[in-house]
Amino acid sequence: MALAVPGSAALSSAARAADADAAVNGGFESGLSPWTCTAGTTVTSPVHGGASALRATPEGSDNAQCAQTVNVRPNSQYTLAGYVRGSYVYLGASGTGTTDVSTWTQSAPDWQKLATTFTTGANTTKVTIYTHGWYGTGAYYADDISLTGPGGTTTQPPTVPTGLRTGTVTATSVALSWTPVSGATGYSVYRDGVKVQSASGTSATVSGLNPSTAYAFQITATNDAGESARSATVTATTPARSDDGGSTELPAHALVGYLHASFANGSGYTRMADVPDSWDVIDLAFGEPTSVTSGDIRFNRCPASECPGVESDADFKAAIKAKQAAGKKVLISIGGQNGQVQLTTTAARDAFVSSVSKIIDQYGLDGLDIDFEGHSLSLNTGDTDFKNPTTPVIVNLISALKTLKAKYGTKFVLTMAPETFFVQNGYQFYGSGKWGGQDPRCGAYLPVIHALRDDLTLLHVQDYNSGPIMGLDNQYHSMGGADFHIAMTDMLLTGFPVAGDANNVFPPLRPDQVAIGMPASVNAGNGYVAPAEVTKTLDCLTKRTNCGSYPTHGTWPALRGLMTWSVNWDRFAGWEFQRTFDSYFG
Repeated sequence: MALAVPGSAALSSAARAADADAAVNGGFESGLSPWTCTAGTTVTSPVHGGASALRATPEGSDNAQCAQTVNVRPNSQYTLAGYVRGSYVYLGASGTGTTDVSTWTQSAPDWQKLATTFTTGANTTKVTIYTHGWYGTGAYYADDISLTGPGGTTTQPPTVPTGLRTGTVTATSVALSWTPVSGATGYSVYRDGVKVQSASGTSATVSGLNPSTAYAFQITATNDAGESARSATVTATTPARSDDGGSTELPAHALVGYLHASFANGSGYTRMADVPDSWDVIDLAFGEPTSVTSGDIRFNRCPASECPGVESDADFKAAIKAKQAAGKKVLISIGGQNGQVQLTTTAARDAFVSSVSKIIDQYGLDGLDIDFEGHSLSLNTGDTDFKNPTTPVIVNLISALKTLKAKYGTKFVLTMAPETFFVQNGYQFYGSGKWGGQDPRCGAYLPVIHALRDDLTLLHVQDYNSGPIMGLDNQYHSMGGADFHIAMTDMLLTGFPVAGDANNVFPPLRPDQVAIGMPASVNAGNGYVAPAEVTKTLDCLTKRTNCGSYPTHGTWPALRGLMTWSVNWDRFAGWEFQRTFDSYFG
């Protein structure tokens, strides 16, 4: 038989000589290292091979993923394989630079082999391999995971980037883009000879600049072997800042808080007139729809039977005017935990615009906050490009918000308060995925944020009530300390490849568009951090000091500030959150 197929035998021998297993500790014989697991442990039974295997149990919104990042070679084919048992067990690879892959089994009462192949992109030198279960389906097991293909050792730095050019130039920022470099895993941006930030893709926006100032920019490419020489220089001069009064006119650093205006809970009712002057943006919580798909939003103030001491409509409106006269912004926040909003039709879109306009006009408000949670936003199967969404609830929301912005003009304040699952989780997963099987809500806010980034005043992601989220260091980060807030905010300010696709990068937001969302107290929500951790977060992001283990990709002194749930809960806790903000920003 060997003589009958000599060519095949020779090819197999050559392949074995060139290929290697890039996965480290795929049999979990050395514990979990270097795997990063949200909920996993090693067990001695059952095992497929050796003496240990992985056991992980999905709970709540956590699918119990274990992942590791491995070195690979560009333009090379790899086979990912492993043995699993349990219900709904997945094995996959992300960040391949081409098409990310996954395979899964619905039911494996005994050990079952899963295998899939992929080819790396021209610039791909690292991929993330992972295994996970599914929400609420019980424990799963994995063992003997391998990634077979050419070894991924990088021997030299990448070549010098070319094609550097400027894009949109504002009074405080310059957008840059350049041509991809083969073998590069990242890029560094230099302003006037000083490195100011890093980028994972081929674009970046340098923010925090001064108006009417000339700047020079260069780019370098990086990989494990080092950094290239700097590119040719491009220059840009920022224009003068407009002083026509047509901007949203927020202070350099703003404190944003939600005021319980339509309901009562254990925090007690707070009158608008009693909100301290420290609060720069006050979001009225909440406007809610008459039904999930109607688009008809109503704002009903809390009745005296539920909220003792509630002021009259006249006093409420007068207090709003007084806040505005003091330079504060008062917005209507739509949605919240119980206010599901799905604009499935153009009729619902139009009803949304009409009803929200009525609320804004009735109370003389400055704008709108979008706090869509739960199942308000999800992506239809096949909707995989955040830059060109096709799902009606996404397309109609974008259209409605653009209509409102156009109606009220440049002074209209537009903010958003998504959960991490709908934004940063898009680094790993986007919608149901190219092959299906994922939660279609993953990253569903990204197309809305991207389409409105030129109209968006503030994005304050809720860094609370969140499961573990993978940061740009490809490690999972959990609530409870400064590290989580630093990692989540760095992703917004650096940008990230969506679903690991280096050719589909969500661009960074300007730092003046970003505030960090935190609970005001332990009563307000999961993820509360003490004032010292708030200070650490701000130090790291605005000064690059007092940082923890997460490696940030820049320094952003123009970071807009903090958001909290809520004004009421902060009052209940003795204004601790407000005092922390005031003591830091003065």
